[in-house]
Amino acid sequence: MAASINASQFKARCLGLLDQVAATGEVLVITKNGRPVAELHPCAAPRRPSPFGLHPEVAIDGDVLAPIDVAWTVLA
Repeated sequence: MAASINASQFKARCLGLLDQVAATGEVLVITKNGRPVAELHPCAAPRRPSPFGLHPEVAIDGDVLAPIDVAWTVLA
């Protein structure tokens, strides 16, 4: 069963409760006058890992944004 909290208590402790739900994954039911009105639950969408650091063996040598001084042609 999900934990519940009164709306006025939720308002006073909102940011901490958001962190708690994100950390524990527990659903929190928000009530008003003893009746459930909303549920707070962690996002179900998977987060994509950052592409930085996926290949630690690859090293960037030099300025990758600077224009190159070498002329090149496209082979069709």
